Amino acid sequence: MITYFPEVKKPIAYEGPDSKNPLAFKHYNPSQKVLGKTMAEHLRFAVCYWHTFRGLGTDPFGAPTMLRRYSKSANPMKAAEMTLEAAFEFFVKLGVGFWCFHDRDIAPEADTLAETNKRLDVMVKKAGKLQQDTGIKLLWGTSNCFAHPRFMSGAATSPSPEVFAYTASQIKKAMEVTRELGGAGYVFWGGREGYETLLNTDMKRELDHLARLLHMAVDYKKRIRFRGQLYIEPKPKEPTKHQYDFDAAGCYAFLQKYDLVKHLKLNIEANHSTLAGHSFVHELEFCVANGLLGSVDANRGDPLLGWDTDQFPTDIYETTLAMYTILRGGGFSTGGLNFDAKLRRQSTDPVDLFHAHIGGMDAFARGLTIAARLIKDKTFEKHVKARYAGWDRGIGAKIEKGGIGLEELEAYTLKHGEPTVPSGRQEMLENILNEYIR
Repeated sequence: MITYFPEVKKPIAYEGPDSKNPLAFKHYNPSQKVLGKTMAEHLRFAVCYWHTFRGLGTDPFGAPTMLRRYSKSANPMKAAEMTLEAAFEFFVKLGVGFWCFHDRDIAPEADTLAETNKRLDVMVKKAGKLQQDTGIKLLWGTSNCFAHPRFMSGAATSPSPEVFAYTASQIKKAMEVTRELGGAGYVFWGGREGYETLLNTDMKRELDHLARLLHMAVDYKKRIRFRGQLYIEPKPKEPTKHQYDFDAAGCYAFLQKYDLVKHLKLNIEANHSTLAGHSFVHELEFCVANGLLGSVDANRGDPLLGWDTDQFPTDIYETTLAMYTILRGGGFSTGGLNFDAKLRRQSTDPVDLFHAHIGGMDAFARGLTIAARLIKDKTFEKHVKARYAGWDRGIGAKIEKGGIGLEELEAYTLKHGEPTVPSGRQEMLENILNEYIR
């Protein structure tokens, strides 16, 4: 059998923070217990198929820079089979438990949908065998309904009903193969579900059509007895000017309007959060507050660039705050941390894939342990509780309980005079966070 990553002779091991080995974990110890669960159980790391194995360093201004042995075959199905073999070799050597893919990642598109589905069946059978042999599981599947020219004006939101029908057919098949591979979830990312200009757009009709397709998917999930969680992945723009799944709040409003909120949760991506003008932790907090958190695409953006750079996450502050929110929200059930990230164009060697994922896994492992200490010590919880203590008694408790109106609150204010507002102590709390992270 071909070895695609000969530089890595054995699975990446935990060697501790004093190790100088670049191909070793310094902080991610999968069997280490944190708050009653192992790190592996908390973090549920997954490798994405698209950037990691199909991304070869192209950008809008340049050709591929990464030469991969598995992508060289002129036969598209042979190349697909080699790529899948390389992927599972990587998963095993890296030591992750999960992977994620789009339908068109693992099987090349043919001239007809029927032939494309046959190719997909061949690759899914091979993937199932590799999963069985390695123990690697599918975190979630999804469908690429944005790359082909037919989707240039959207998929579910296309002005063409024929494109809508094609989209539905493609999603039907993708849900079936996700179920076949035991996927824990299925993601809808509306890459082109939006508009370039309102001059040619019927926004209400497009939103209605998007909701109709999602209801069809919910119904089909029941019909095929797929037990995985359905997710929407918010993103505000790029490739379209405005996408309807703009951010977590926008998705929540959409799900509520169309009676879908009980069927879907959100897959939050860090870089999409910043493109929407929010922080990663803001989007996570909104999801936790509204029972929407499903899964996470772990990456980061460049604050100096206004597009989706999909860099590997290495900011310990960000991973700490993310894990603090995720843990307080109950942790992952069906979801996990999927590295939707790609190598920089100049990182051309196959072994660079290991360095990138090791860094991201260590960063989230550090974030997990720091967040666990914050939770155990109730470091911020005590300050938040004290800041909102007025709502636990007196007039605050009466307001929250209900049954009190504007007249009563006016009378209260006239009697008690100017209110006092507690200090936020932001600087002190930021200093405390620094002490935990050091």
